[in-house]
Amino acid sequence: MKLERLTTVAILALWSVACSGTRASSNATHARPQVAARSAAEPAPTAAASVAAPAAEPAAAPTALTNFTQEIPGSAYRFEMIAIPGDAAKGIAPFWLGRTELTWEAFDAFVYGLDAESGAGNSAADAVSRPTKPYLPPDRGFGHEGYAAISMAHKNATSFCEWLSKVSGKKYRLPTEAEWEHASRAGATTRFSFGDDEQALADYAWYSENSGGKTHPVAEKKPNAWGLFDVHGNVKEWCIGPDGKPVTRGGGYADKAGDLECSVRAPQVPAWNRSDPQVPKSKWWLSDGPFVGFRVLCESQP
Repeated sequence: MKLERLTTVAILALWSVACSGTRASSNATHARPQVAARSAAEPAPTAAASVAAPAAEPAAAPTALTNFTQEIPGSAYRFEMIAIPGDAAKGIAPFWLGRTELTWEAFDAFVYGLDAESGAGNSAADAVSRPTKPYLPPDRGFGHEGYAAISMAHKNATSFCEWLSKVSGKKYRLPTEAEWEHASRAGATTRFSFGDDEQALADYAWYSENSGGKTHPVAEKKPNAWGLFDVHGNVKEWCIGPDGKPVTRGGGYADKAGDLECSVRAPQVPAWNRSDPQVPKSKWWLSDGPFVGFRVLCESQP
């Protein structure tokens, strides 16, 4: 009997120990896990560590401009625009500039409304003010087809650019002085685009020494290094000065060599329109400025 009681007590003791072990195991299983302390050298986790962000696409390199040909609505005529690299140091963005001074074929389409007559125009272009029709041949008998449009008042030049912008969908305007000089130099730092030697000027320009007192067809002389013709001589070209006022660059057929240097500028003077009998004088034509024309710039598209 005594032996049976001892056996029962032993069994109960073993059962109690087993239950205690089970509870301890259960408590260990459901207890909140302890986070080990980080050392000072261990970096703290970040949100980006759990979800990796997609790699950024590399920035596309700027597309270099290439030459293009501009058509003139209402006319079979077209002209080439030359791609001009920019100069970040001078704040000059890339742009296109006319290969030559604007010729009569292009300007006639504007002044005589050939785009509207042919149905090639649009309402926006029709709204642009056009110059008064000249009473006398504006080419002064120098020549028409293939010749630079001359006797151009600044208003004529800016209105043509506005019209061409409307009919083409591109942004045309006159160049700033900085843009014009940058393009005319074509990287040169000398007096002329080709160097300093005046003896070589006749190969590149029509001026007082070889013009015979008149304009000549565009692109008959050598171009500069970027493919622009007549940046020296033939006709003065309208630009926009730093103060926003019009000024001409490049010199014309009646100018001496020194006036054809890349850095020389010539603002309009009253003598260019002295004989105009109108009061006020024409804002479109220069009665005494047959040496003034222009070259168009097209802004690079974003």
